Order: sequence, then structure tokens, then C-alpha cells
Amino acid sequence: KVVADEKGITPRESDYSQWYQDVISEAELIENSPVKGCMVMRPTGMAIWEALRDDLDRRIKATGTQNAYFPLFIPQSFLSKEAEHVEGFAKECAVVTHHRLRIKPDGEGLEPDPDSRLEEPLIVRPTSETMIWYMYKNWIKSHRDLPLKINQWANVVRWELRTRPFLRSAEFLWQEGHTAHATSEEALETSKEMLKVYEDVARSLLAIPVIPGVKSETERFAGALETFTIEAMMQNGWALQSGTSHFLGQNFAKAFDVMFSTENEEREYVWATSWGVSTRLLGALIMTHSDDNGLVLPPKVAPTQVAIIPIVKASGGEEVLNFVEELSSRLKKAGIRTVIDDRPLRPGAKYYHWERRGVPFRMEVGPRDLKKGAAFCAKRHDGSKAPLQLLDEDGEWLDVAAKVQEQLDQIQDELLENATKRRDERIFRLDSYDEMKTKLDAEEYGFYLVPWAANNENEKAIKTDSKATIRCYPLDLQEEAEGKKCFYSGEPATHMAIFARAY
Repeated sequence: KVVADEKGITPRESDYSQWYQDVISEAELIENSPVKGCMVMRPTGMAIWEALRDDLDRRIKATGTQNAYFPLFIPQSFLSKEAEHVEGFAKECAVVTHHRLRIKPDGEGLEPDPDSRLEEPLIVRPTSETMIWYMYKNWIKSHRDLPLKINQWANVVRWELRTRPFLRSAEFLWQEGHTAHATSEEALETSKEMLKVYEDVARSLLAIPVIPGVKSETERFAGALETFTIEAMMQNGWALQSGTSHFLGQNFAKAFDVMFSTENEEREYVWATSWGVSTRLLGALIMTHSDDNGLVLPPKVAPTQVAIIPIVKASGGEEVLNFVEELSSRLKKAGIRTVIDDRPLRPGAKYYHWERRGVPFRMEVGPRDLKKGAAFCAKRHDGSKAPLQLLDEDGEWLDVAAKVQEQLDQIQDELLENATKRRDERIFRLDSYDEMKTKLDAEEYGFYLVPWAANNENEKAIKTDSKATIRCYPLDLQEEAEGKKCFYSGEPATHMAIFARAY
């Protein structure tokens, strides 16, 4: 058994999976609940999700999409209306069969009341396509009602007993967008537009470099004609699907008889999309940036961006505290999320506390710093330390908010640069399957960019043999396939594909 360091974190090189669990535990982000497969998201974890949610919500609304809310329970018959859809989710569904309990006849405990059995079982929402398209039938009558763009922030349940925090659990939080359009071209363009939104959120907010692409036929969302994805690489070289956008064609419109009158008074089925990201992105965030000392957060989503630690000694303590109060006030007025840690603890214990929680920027102020009108600062992501001048030669405050914001912006940029460099160093361009298999057997994980002749049976065989799957066909690299031979079959390549081991 790998033993964690004295600080409670297993080194990445020793056991990456345990390292991930330790980072989450030390940062107090999430923990198991009494319900097997379900997690409790603690305040720090929830605050990170809220930062992501609020930013993404603004972007979604900027596309003309409105928020709504639909029931948690879905009639079982609804799931049967779209054959591929029900096949994709049937094994993960939680089912409600009764609407009340009663005391057992022997008085020992509770049981479902036989008289309360539902006429039709209800499915606890695994995704909302069926419920939403049932409602769309009532809302869409004419071309004037289109496009209809609805988003929902909700929890969903897909029954999982083998859980991994943020990455896989029976219940998780997400947003799901569902749109209806008059033409296939408009629907396809919307699905691509939302993929671009997700890509930008990952890069600009989370500092995660992702590769946008198209899923292979076997990896598509159940019921979709096309699934677009953003794929991120974790520090161990494994892939993590971080967001998807689906072009659904007319499958759900036909299943729920959603038609509209065209300008020529003809009746046609609408065209559909759906798209979503979940708390899975927080797992991507943790595994992209964190280190053996714990959580590392990009400033834009850090619940606390700056921790100010007053170093108070026997004399001059009040003066230091007054100074850090003014410093904190100036930062907060500029919208910088700041805390003063004036707890009666040794400075080292405070450094440890904020390091574990991934706070990007730490400012220490003691009597010596006060005399210089400065703070001694540390950056969480690289451990660098340097003084930062806060007062001018006359003892007047400089624009400290601008100076600190400049540091935060630099941290944000460097996190993206570092993650991009790590990813690019693990992108392997290969021409033969044997090369990839040899590297994977040697645990040399990464993204394997290869010419590929689409074939479901060959794809299945590779997955069985190597446990690698097609993560996507990268959108901006497909022209490279022309004139090349498939790395597996030797047939003319139809795509450039990225294979990888994946979560």
C-alpha cells in the first residue's frame, strides 16, 4: 500500500488515483454520503461549481437560450418512445413504484404501502429529452415558434455503484440544453455553436486546453445523429470527456410528434439538439492543475483568490491588523475574493491550510513588511515568492487592486500554458497499431493521433485489446487523413482519430 506524505497526500507518481482522492479530501470538496453512489458536495466544492455555473449561464443566455425547469420524475412509457435512447439509459435508471410508506405489520420498520403502487412506474431523471419533447409538442405549432431554445440546471440520476468523486456518481449536477429548429442546417449550427461555448469556458475560465471533435458512431449519445465533444487530457495522460453537444436530427420530434407549420403552410417535423456539461468538469479541473501539495485552482473559479495572513508579534500587532484590513477592503471593492486569516495559529499552519484549498495568491504582512509598505507574496501554482509594493514613497496607497489582479491574471495564463505544454508533449502521431499497443503496455499514456478507417468492429477489437477508445475525430485535423492508410487495417483512412485510455 502506498503511504501518503505527512500532509496526507499520496504522490502522483506512486498512485495517481489515490492522489486524486487525497487532493479532494484535503481540500474538503466532496465526500461520500450514507447513500451508496451519492456524494455530498461541501461548501468549497459547491463554490467552485457556482463560479463555473454562473459564468456558463451568462454565455448560454447570450445565445438566445432561456432557463426553465422540468420534473424530476419521468413516466416510464416516455423512455420507450425513442428506441436508441431507452437502450442507452435503461440499465442506469432508478425507478419509483410506490408513492408512500407504511409501518410494517409487525411494527418493526417501514415498507412500501401495497395500496400506493403507481399505475405507471416513474423514472428518476437520467436526462430530460423525453420530458422536454413531450412539452415541446404543446409549445411548438408554427414556424413562428422556432427556434425554441431551453436550458435546465438540474440534478440527474444514473445508477452507479462504483463511484469516483466528480467523475462518476449515481447523482450529479449539470446543465442540459434542448433546442428545436425549422431546418437541419440551423440545428447543426447550434450544436457546433454550443461546442464552441464549452471549449471557450474550458480554456478561458478553467484554464483547461481541450480538443474539440466529433465522436465515432459507437461513442455517440444514444439517439443522436452526431455527437460533438471536448476532450481534455489529465496529467497521467488519460482522457476525460468534458462536454458534449448533440445533433439529434428529427428522432425525438418523430417520437413525440412535434411538428410545425412552415411559411408555405406545410407540416414538418422540427430538428433538434441537446448539449450539456456537468460537475465532471470539476474533476477535470482538479486533475489538470493540482500537484503533490494539494489543490491548485485557476483564479477565475477559486472561491478565495487571495489569502492575507497578518504576522502579528508582541509589538506593532494592531498596526499590522489595521493595514491588512485596509488592504482587504481595497481588494474586495475591486471584486477580488479575499480573506484575512487572523486565527490564533502559527503562520505555517495557515500556509498549509490555504495551500491545500488551492488559493492562488497568498499575501503575508508583518511589522517588517509594514515598514516597507509591502507584502510578501506567494503563488500557489509554482511556489514562487516575492515582495509586492503596496505604498509609495510618501506612504500613500498604490493601486493595489490592479497590482494584485495583474498577478492573478498571470497565474491564470500560466496555468493554461503549463497544461497545454503537458498535453502537447503527450500527443503521439503514429502510423501503426503495434506502436500504440507497445506504448500503452508500457503505461506511456497520452493522445494517440492516427489515420483511421472507420469500422465499428475494428474499433471494438482495439478497445478489447488495448482498453483505448476513440476520443474524437479532431475538427481541425481531418484534412490530414487524405491519402493516408489506416493505422490498424491498412485501408484508406476516412478520419484522423485520437485514441486514448479514458475515465
